[in-house]
Amino acid sequence: MSGRFDHLPHRRAIVDHRALGEALGRIDPGDKAAARKEAGTVLRAALDAGRAEIARRLLASPSRGLEAANGQAYLVDRLLIALADFTTQRLYPLSNPTAAERLLLLGVGGYGRGEMAPFSDVDIGFVTPWKQTPWAEQAIESMLYTLWDLGLKIGHSSRSLDDVVRQAKADVTVRTALLEGRYVWGDEGLYAEVARRFRDDVRAGTERQFIADKLDERNQRHIRMGDTRYVVEPNVKEGKGGLRDLHALFWIGKYAYDVQRAVELVELGLFTREEYRLFHRAENFLWAVRCHLHLIAGRGEDRLTFDYQREIAERMRYAARPGKPAVERFMQFYFLQARTVGSLTGLFLAHLEERYSRRARLPKMTRAPRRLNGFVIDRGRIALPDDAFFRDDPVRLVEVFAIAAQEKKEIHPLALRCATRDAKLVAAVRRDARANALFLEVLTSRNDPELVLRWMNETGVLGRFVPDFARVVAQMQFDMYHHYTVDEHTIRAIGLVARLEKGELKEAHPLPTALIEQIVSRRVLYVAVLLHDIAKGRGGDHSILGAEVAERLCPRFGLTRAETETVAWLVRWHLLMSATAFKRDLADFKTILDFAEVVQSPERLRLLLVLTAVDIRAVGPGTWNGWKGQLLGDLYDAAEEVLRLGHKQRGRGERLEAKQDGLRAAMGWDAETLAAYARRLPEAYWIAEPGDVLAHNAAFVTQAQDVPLSIDAQVYPDRGATLVTVYAADHPGLFSRIAGAIHVAGGNIIDARIHTTRDGMALDNFLVQDPLGRPFDEAGQLDRLKTAIADALAGRGKMTDRLKAKPLPRTRADAFRIEPSVLVENKASNRFTVVEVAARDRPALLNQLAYALFVSKVTIHSAHVATYGERAVDVFYLTDLTGDKLAPGARVRTLEKRLLAAAAGVPYEEVA
Repeated sequence: MSGRFDHLPHRRAIVDHRALGEALGRIDPGDKAAARKEAGTVLRAALDAGRAEIARRLLASPSRGLEAANGQAYLVDRLLIALADFTTQRLYPLSNPTAAERLLLLGVGGYGRGEMAPFSDVDIGFVTPWKQTPWAEQAIESMLYTLWDLGLKIGHSSRSLDDVVRQAKADVTVRTALLEGRYVWGDEGLYAEVARRFRDDVRAGTERQFIADKLDERNQRHIRMGDTRYVVEPNVKEGKGGLRDLHALFWIGKYAYDVQRAVELVELGLFTREEYRLFHRAENFLWAVRCHLHLIAGRGEDRLTFDYQREIAERMRYAARPGKPAVERFMQFYFLQARTVGSLTGLFLAHLEERYSRRARLPKMTRAPRRLNGFVIDRGRIALPDDAFFRDDPVRLVEVFAIAAQEKKEIHPLALRCATRDAKLVAAVRRDARANALFLEVLTSRNDPELVLRWMNETGVLGRFVPDFARVVAQMQFDMYHHYTVDEHTIRAIGLVARLEKGELKEAHPLPTALIEQIVSRRVLYVAVLLHDIAKGRGGDHSILGAEVAERLCPRFGLTRAETETVAWLVRWHLLMSATAFKRDLADFKTILDFAEVVQSPERLRLLLVLTAVDIRAVGPGTWNGWKGQLLGDLYDAAEEVLRLGHKQRGRGERLEAKQDGLRAAMGWDAETLAAYARRLPEAYWIAEPGDVLAHNAAFVTQAQDVPLSIDAQVYPDRGATLVTVYAADHPGLFSRIAGAIHVAGGNIIDARIHTTRDGMALDNFLVQDPLGRPFDEAGQLDRLKTAIADALAGRGKMTDRLKAKPLPRTRADAFRIEPSVLVENKASNRFTVVEVAARDRPALLNQLAYALFVSKVTIHSAHVATYGERAVDVFYLTDLTGDKLAPGARVRTLEKRLLAAAAGVPYEEVA
């Protein structure tokens, strides 16, 4: 029963079991408690030394993950054997044991498989032939106490042989653990009986149900983990494409075919030699990552978060390349291995399905499978008539996916295996007109292009057919904004376009849903979405580089010159609309004019809005909200008006009048009351605020009357935020104080509209979320928010002291290095100086920037807060105290210096 770890080099350097046994043998067992404590000291020293040796080896050979995992299990083996011998021979010896006083120690789960990360749980099972005797109870209890004293996480069970069988029959988790049960120490005859009973009484006849249970368990686990293998902070163990998926294949193979090692799956025909090589390579890599992760964290940690990724990339000796940091190269290889795991899973399950369906099928006359363009339809799935079908005509490598999209059929996993094997052949038909026409059919399918493109990507056919796309396959972006790899993000965005066309997203995206029906060229839209991020990771501006790729690729796909020009334009400017909507003041007419000047046509505007919406939503969960939809809609309406009417402001006046008429109707006012209210507020106020906010403000101001300070907080579920309105006598520093108070109350400002009435009152609207990006919606939160603002404006307590008293939590953003920057722009607005500050996001950032502006004696007219993961971009529209733009010179340089200091987190008193 030995030999599991014979391949490990220099095992004695990990743990010298003879020396360990001798050290334990010298302990006087007279005082059992003292002896057990002394044994723990000896074992602890061996554990620490062994772990240090395994860690040293992993650093020296950072990719040998399986060797490290086997080394950990070997170390635990020797410790357990030494402890069991010491306990049963020295502490509780039996001079004449009975048949009932036999004991077996099994390694189960991952430890039983012989694979452990440095801080993995140690799963063990004690087995007795019948009911547990007092001797066995004493020995087991003593061993467990010693193991706990060592700081090991022990998962344990103590059962009789019959209990083992009964529990395994009733619980698939117990059955799975026992499936990997391995003899560690004790009665070998009892182990043989456990193995025989498990085979005959538990496993026999239950193979099909076990496979179904394991697949259902896997699917549920994937759903919990996000159901994609391309999340940028993956779980190495439990995530899709992680170690657990490889283990599930082995469990199924072992249960169904009684294999002991994964390599035996080759002899059974479940894997080819090349596929097993890929299996082993992925397993070795994933184990290396998991072991490094445990060592860096100093505990059991399986989530590969941003703060660990950079260090593991360094430990595994990844080097940077032009345009691609080492951490992104490491993560790209990680995702390629996760993709391999997914492909192998599909093939393995297809083989099992074939075998079990053949077993179940009764001999009878069956109709020959029908043909479709030479392909075979096998039980509703597209299959190949022979193994050389793709080699005979490589265009079929694209055609199989076009048929799948058109006919809404799955592709048989064995056909996908052949596509993976033959993918390189598609390079010969890249410029073939038929192949490119078929590819466009896949891309623009009205059925489910997302699913079919994902199949095409995972077989490697998409990357071989479009080599520029291959460069972004499995490529992550090392930031907190993007949740998926570039290729996964792109394919998801294409799926969202298809869902918009079907009207499935009408509730969340009413404007894009309406506009997509008016778009003249569907092909332009789909190709632009495919190519919008195609040049990421090349160094330089990916929008400019991507436009060059589009100009080269579109004619090959069969697009006309006009279509090619539009696709290239969309790729070049695909970030323009979101940057304008989220970082500029849409009430400033020059913002709209500048945007419209770039867009130039209503068709481009429609295309750009749809592309922008799907691009943001495909970034990941929570990146799209109602507020972003509102801003994009406002920009679209204003730009469409300019493109329709020219650069005249007739439409602006009409829109202002329409908003005031809407307010009069909502409030039930007569014309005179409206006119009196409207005279108090500047034109920019009416343009900037949506109709529902105008009505809310009007009711609030009317109710406040002459009260010097009124504060209101109202949840806006559609915008995913809380609207906080402050109506107070205007004075310098007001905005800074309010921003600080909102932070003290636990809020995060995502947008601010600052208005001053003509009679000297401030009417400021803030959109506020909690730190997790949700609205403040509990009564206690809202009361705390109002109280904090009232205290700040009344001067109760020094704001700087209150902010210092609220510690800044350590955030995930700390894993990123972002150099603060300040841009001062006088051409972006006719009336204001526009200042843009980029910095690493953190609590109270906006307050600190506002304080720097206050001490610089400038007036803030509006603030626009955009957050992209760890990066915050705050934009302020400013004038000096006389209402003029800031003149270039020493004052602007001083302002820049203060803002840079504030962005870098320099304490308040040092900013001024």
